[in-house]
Amino acid sequence: MDELQGLIKGAPNFLRYVVVAFALTIAFLSLYVWVTPWREMELIRKGNTAAALSFSGSLIGFCMPLANTIAHSVSPLDVVVWALVALVVQILVHFATRVALPNLKQQIEDDHASAGIFAGALAFGFGLLNAACLTY
Repeated sequence: MDELQGLIKGAPNFLRYVVVAFALTIAFLSLYVWVTPWREMELIRKGNTAAALSFSGSLIGFCMPLANTIAHSVSPLDVVVWALVALVVQILVHFATRVALPNLKQQIEDDHASAGIFAGALAFGFGLLNAACLTY
């Protein structure tokens, strides 16, 4: 019975965090598709592997620091602040990837898996480093 009461007591806090996390993830995805010069969802719907790999890497690269922040935060506001840092990091990684691969737009649109893997791996890697840096 005590366990059930503990679950019920913790439910509002869980709901606050899950709503904040989903909202932040949707905000990140919306911004990410806005700053990229290709249309990820359209390409993914057409079966473009490179777009899926790149997009998935950025999503994971954002969600890792978000998850770490949620696990260690003192409040939902704390999560929002650090999620904004994670968002900025992922956007900067995207622009750096476009500098490193000047033909990235064309390569993604032409479904060159190597470009998608490279872009996704950079986003994933920097997300992992960002998550580690957000340990406090």
